[in-house]
Amino acid sequence: MAGSVDVLAQDSSINGAILKLLAEDFNHKVFIKDLAPPTMGENGIVKGEAHQNQKSTEKSEGKIVLGRNIHTMCLEVKEPDSDEEVTGEREAYMASVLAKYKRSLTERTKYHLGYPYNLDFDYGALSQLQHFSINNLGDPFIESNYGVHSRQFEVGVLDWFARLWELEKNQYWGYITNCGTEGNLHGILVGREVFPDGILYASQESHYSVFKSCSYVQNAMCEGTTVKGAVDDLDVVIKKLEEAGFSHDRFYIHCDGALFGLMIPFVKRAPKVSFKKPIGSVSVSGHKFVGCPMPCGVQITRLEHINALSRNVEYLASRDATIMGSRNGHAPIFLWYSLNRKGYRGFQKEVQKCLRNAHYFKDRLVDAGIGAMLNELSSTVVFERPHDEEFVHKWQLACQGNIAHVVVMPNVTIEKLDDFLNELVHKRAEWFQDGKCQPYCIASAVGVKNCVCALHR
Repeated sequence: MAGSVDVLAQDSSINGAILKLLAEDFNHKVFIKDLAPPTMGENGIVKGEAHQNQKSTEKSEGKIVLGRNIHTMCLEVKEPDSDEEVTGEREAYMASVLAKYKRSLTERTKYHLGYPYNLDFDYGALSQLQHFSINNLGDPFIESNYGVHSRQFEVGVLDWFARLWELEKNQYWGYITNCGTEGNLHGILVGREVFPDGILYASQESHYSVFKSCSYVQNAMCEGTTVKGAVDDLDVVIKKLEEAGFSHDRFYIHCDGALFGLMIPFVKRAPKVSFKKPIGSVSVSGHKFVGCPMPCGVQITRLEHINALSRNVEYLASRDATIMGSRNGHAPIFLWYSLNRKGYRGFQKEVQKCLRNAHYFKDRLVDAGIGAMLNELSSTVVFERPHDEEFVHKWQLACQGNIAHVVVMPNVTIEKLDDFLNELVHKRAEWFQDGKCQPYCIASAVGVKNCVCALHR
């Protein structure tokens, strides 16, 4: 997910601000849904757009290709006979199912390119802990009556991220979430508590979880999606707010750093995310660049903001300001283990490797005559959508409208990128050989200079 900034402002009519004023009858509880996906015309011909050499007002619905119905391949739970214990035959059946599933996972992992998960990890040393039901319910800083927890690991991880984002131990509060979406929801929820009548502003390139969160807190005006791997410039956002007349106590900024929140601290010239700036919270995903094998995330906010959400829970003998009740106690251990093994230097090396490989891949796409774009400071390479959905499914590409992307993670090698490109070039020769199909136009998504369709090449 792109590094994006969401701003909850007290109002938008200060000192001649350039922000567009809302209508008097605007209902702040109405959630404005995502923009419709860009239209993908047949055979690479873009519909619904006014081309330089066309004057067309025709509109057509965007094409969204959904995955297969899992009910067609689900594994049935078979009930044993009432007088039957688990037999050797039943054990053998379950073992065969799991073995087949493992082979499938191994094969699918070979062709994983479109989603930002670091699959280069080895947590064999932690297998000894899988026999315990570890639950970090409640506040991570206050022990509860449930003794099988991993709070000592969780707070150690939180301290590491607080140092990374320059916030003192006695000035922050946070917890390890179940995913990046929960981190965004918590950040927006805290912002809503700070400014109950505020309005949330987010880029239309923000992750879809931001807009889903808006529908929960019901105080936001939002629209849009994301696939391009851009990183918002936090300093510019703050400057624009100041120029519009907002003092620092009149807005709340949540930084969604799901993937790049852990990469940009190690990139020169990258906009710095720091609590020395007037931001309210930051969240990152633990299963993305860190490489945790289960979905999780880290949410950090200022301690002064959390009291509005925190409640005493007698049942736990603790306090709780988290969104979920029970929380995976294994995830903090995996994160702690990875941070200790790699440290700041290890992450810096992995970031530089990903950026080098992303530039290599983007250049190879361009050399092959394929429209492509790579945002500065990003490892997400955007290119024209393949014409074959089987090819998309095989390589697990994330697509939106006429574009697709590859996210270059630490496990994505030059060899894998070459294999993908060679197959893509071979497929393109098949798709375009008779001239009936053309490369999709991606100018509206990534700019004319990055498009090689029939109109813009």
